[in-house]
Amino acid sequence: MSYQLVTRSGDERQFADMVRRCNNAGVRIYVDAVINHMTGEPPENVGTAGNTAVFREWYYPAVPFRSEHFNWPHCVIDGSDYINNAWRVRNCELVGLKDLNQANEHTRNMIVDFMNKLIDLGVAGFRIDAAKHMWPHDLQVIYNRLRNLNTAHGFPANARPYIYQEVIDYGGEAISRDEYTPIGAVTEFKAGMELSNAFRGNNQLRWLSSWGPQWGLLAHSDSLTFIDNHDNERGHGGGGGVLTYKQPRPYKGAIAFLLAHPYGEPQIMSSFAFWDSEIGPPMDHSGNIISPAINSDGTCGNGWVCQHRWRQIFAMVAFRNVAGNTAVNNWWDNGGNQIAFCRGNNAFIAFNNDYWDLNQTLQTCLPAGRYCDVISGEKVGNTCRGKTVTVGNDGRAHINVGANDYDMMLAIHVGPESRL
Repeated sequence: MSYQLVTRSGDERQFADMVRRCNNAGVRIYVDAVINHMTGEPPENVGTAGNTAVFREWYYPAVPFRSEHFNWPHCVIDGSDYINNAWRVRNCELVGLKDLNQANEHTRNMIVDFMNKLIDLGVAGFRIDAAKHMWPHDLQVIYNRLRNLNTAHGFPANARPYIYQEVIDYGGEAISRDEYTPIGAVTEFKAGMELSNAFRGNNQLRWLSSWGPQWGLLAHSDSLTFIDNHDNERGHGGGGGVLTYKQPRPYKGAIAFLLAHPYGEPQIMSSFAFWDSEIGPPMDHSGNIISPAINSDGTCGNGWVCQHRWRQIFAMVAFRNVAGNTAVNNWWDNGGNQIAFCRGNNAFIAFNNDYWDLNQTLQTCLPAGRYCDVISGEKVGNTCRGKTVTVGNDGRAHINVGANDYDMMLAIHVGPESRL
């Protein structure tokens, strides 16, 4: 309806305060930028900020946009267009949403002003929603007009916003993800599909030894990887079939692999609970969003799932940070669904997706000593609430991951969260 920063979560002042506080805490903000389209024709013609539009005239006074700023003549994408008509996919309406013309100078200016305002407020970059439905050369013009990141928020001089573009491409369509990699990173939907398939038990984990471009995935530097996102966890945008919080054991296993392996730039989902794909976030009777409650174990309540607060997931973020730029080495598998590998001499992880226990003495590549498995329990002081692993002078250790354990993986590393 407009580009005003007013939602049920707050207004522009509150958004700016959130970004400032997050940046001060070392947490960067990436905005989901919806710049392909405006609204459809909802029955209630009033936005959250109180703005209205004249839908049949393509008139959005709060921006402002008029009919000349949209693609014309008016058309709606057909399912068959994705296979054989790239022009219609980019110039016609996506599910009836008013399709902006990014080649129009006024349209570009409004979009650039919106994104630059967010950069001034301290955001670190953007997810470009529905990038597949815009021409790459038009997007490049917009990206080139974006300001450098705001040094007042701790960014180095001349730092550029990180951009990742939503391009759903499983192959065989008129539009390829490769058209967008020259101008920014691209969402690699195949990664979540393949890892979900493997950790469901439909493909043996041993094949993951070649994980990366050999699987038909994007080049490492071009790839934004994830298991699920806000769309496909609901069966929308990119389809269903991926693991979600509703299948917690294999889901945590797939995310652990995603974070343990150096391929791609990983993204994790943090959800609210839903039983209907159209349901909104937890809210009161007036439509105000209810904030998460924080439980004694650090997880969320009040209808929020907060996967980023699950111990197994935030522990793997620390694992990835400790692993740094090291490569995968000393890969081991049992010829089936038990695998293990090192990340240089910094970290080690093992997975068991078989119906029997993993009991092996394996090379961990770590210095001799005692380590806390960050998956089964956290380190508190000098004690471990989960499994402990003793690494010998030769780097080897006995590794046990039971078929009926709560989680299917074990992870240790040289960081303070693991080393005892």
